[in-house]
Formats: sequence, C-alpha cells, structure tokens
Amino acid sequence: MTRLLFIIASAAAILCAAEVQPVQPSDLTIHEWGTFTSVAGEDGSAVVWDALGGKDDLPNFVNSFGYRCFKRSITDTVRMETPVMYFYSSRELDAHVKVEFPHGVITEWYPQAQHLTGAIAWPSIKVEPYTSPALPAETAPSRYYAARGTDSAPITVGDQHEKFLFYRGVGNFPVPLSARVTGDGTIAVENRGAEPVPSVILFENRGGHLGYRNAGEVKDAVALDLPSLDSSLPVLRYELENLLAAQGLFPKEAQAMVETWRDSWFEEGTRLIYIVPSRAIDAFLPLHVDPAPSQTARVFVGRIELITLETKRSVEDAIASADWPAIERYGRFLDPILNRIVAEVPSMANQIAQVRQKIWNSINAGACR
Repeated sequence: MTRLLFIIASAAAILCAAEVQPVQPSDLTIHEWGTFTSVAGEDGSAVVWDALGGKDDLPNFVNSFGYRCFKRSITDTVRMETPVMYFYSSRELDAHVKVEFPHGVITEWYPQAQHLTGAIAWPSIKVEPYTSPALPAETAPSRYYAARGTDSAPITVGDQHEKFLFYRGVGNFPVPLSARVTGDGTIAVENRGAEPVPSVILFENRGGHLGYRNAGEVKDAVALDLPSLDSSLPVLRYELENLLAAQGLFPKEAQAMVETWRDSWFEEGTRLIYIVPSRAIDAFLPLHVDPAPSQTARVFVGRIELITLETKRSVEDAIASADWPAIERYGRFLDPILNRIVAEVPSMANQIAQVRQKIWNSINAGACR
C-alpha cells in the first residue's frame, strides 16, 4: 500500500509540474498589412460603391476565382485591398493559416489556397528561411511586387513560392470612422468604434498640388479644415512610414506598404487615411495560425474617400464639357459621386445616365476600369 501511495503521489506531482510549465512559444513571427477602402456618404457613413472596380493591377498568376474584370459591378461598402502576411523564423517549419472574413468574400489570393465561404485557408505552408527560390513574375508592371521588398522568409505552398500570403476581398460592414463634409467645407470626423483610432490624416490632391493635415489620435470626434496645398509627398511618405512602424511593422514592411499604394493613396481627390484599431482588425478578419506565433503585428490602413464640393464641381464641369478623360480619372469612385450630384442637381440626371451607359458599355466590352 505504501508503494502504491508513493506511485500515486509521484504521478500527481508530475502532472502538477506539467500543468505549471509555461507554454513555449513557437519560433515564428507574423506581420501583416492591408487596407480597408470605403466611400463616405452624405451622413458620413460608408456607402455602397463599385468595390470590385478599378484597374486590373495584379499579375495573371494570382488566383481570382472569376472576379478579375468581372462583367458586372459588385457593390459593397468596403474593399479589403492587398493584405500581405509575412513570416519570420530562424528555422524551417510548417504552418497552417486561416483568415475569416465573416462579412465579406475573398476575391483574389496567392499562393494556392482553400477558398471557403467567408474565409480562406492555407493548410500547409512551408516557411523556409535562408533560401532563395525563384518567385513568379511577369513583364507587365504591377503594384503586387513592391511587397517583396522585405526580409521575410520565403514560403512554399505546393509548388508555388512567394515571400508572403496575399489576398483581397469585398465586404459590407461599418468602418470605425465616419467622415462628413459639412456645409462650410470642413470634415466632421467621428470615431464610432470602441477604441481610439491611433492616427487620422486628411489628405487632398488637386491638380498635382498636395496637402495633408495630421489630426493624431481620435477618441471621439474632431473637425478638420481642408489642408493648404503646399505639402511635399516625400515628407508625407516619411511620416506615414513612421506611423506604420510605430504600430509594429518593420521599417522595410512600412516602406513596402507605402510604395505599393503610392499611386492610389495620393491620387486626385480628398480622403482620410487612418490607422485601423487592432481590435477592429481582429473582428473584421479573425486570424488563426498553427503553430501559434510568438509575436504577431497586424497593421491596416483605412481609406475613406470624401466627396467634397470641389470634387462634385470638377465632375459636373467634366460632364458638361464631355471631358471623358477627366471623368474617368475618378474611376471606381465615380458612381457615388454621380449619385450625390443627381440628388443635388436633378437637372443633370439625363447627362449622368449617359455617363453610366458609357461605363456599362466599357465593362461589357471587357475593359477593366
């Protein structure tokens, strides 16, 4: 009996010791960046728009599930643009990654993955540091390649190699900020989320003249005057890269993100560029990784396109003079601008209907706007 009690006590001690042993983190770090793009309506909330429109800016090897150059518009409130997920490890390892998108659909991705309803999964990723596999490339220029300019480990999925996981999608959910253009032209920004928005920048480009105003952290609400158009793009890029790095990205990752979107974030028009709070990212895009990373940083930029008095006036003038290049300049954001103009100037309804018909004809002809 004494020996039996000793065995039982020893077993209990071993179990207790096992219970108090700390879980060892995996030798894996994951960093991710991406963009949530939306258009502010008259009341400041995100409105539906041609979220899948715009130029076809991806290489042909990227999977599109039939969405590339889709022959009809997909209208949602948010375009989830180019999230890329980097892997860092001092040794080779296998990983499983699943990203849920409960209020949207994944439309493009690379490497090959399991395309699920409201989610996407890579069941078997080989993280291969200190290797240099040949990465796919095409001669046509694409914003896609800028994301490779980091020190992340190459990954292999099946027979496909890359330096990150890439995916895109469209969805319908409220973004953390509302942005309303007031009657006097100021921008009324309201935080509708549960946590402060780390940084908010109001940016404007008119005919190549740039300006921006950094409002810093926004906990509740703030009113912003339009910036004077005397700023420098290199200075703004430097400021944005520092903001992204402060949220957890490595400097090369921050540079890659800004370089990826330099011709989009800073194009003609007026918009808010803000850092999405971390809890909102995890709610919009729950992430599951096995083995669990020892460190994870997910940094997303929100972009809210604003329809200002100057924007409406520019489009109205372009329609009146049949200046189609000037109309096309607004691309995927044109439809909500036209809706606002029709609501305020009903006499332009016929002209705007003709503009929409020309756009529809272009889509049916197979053009990617």
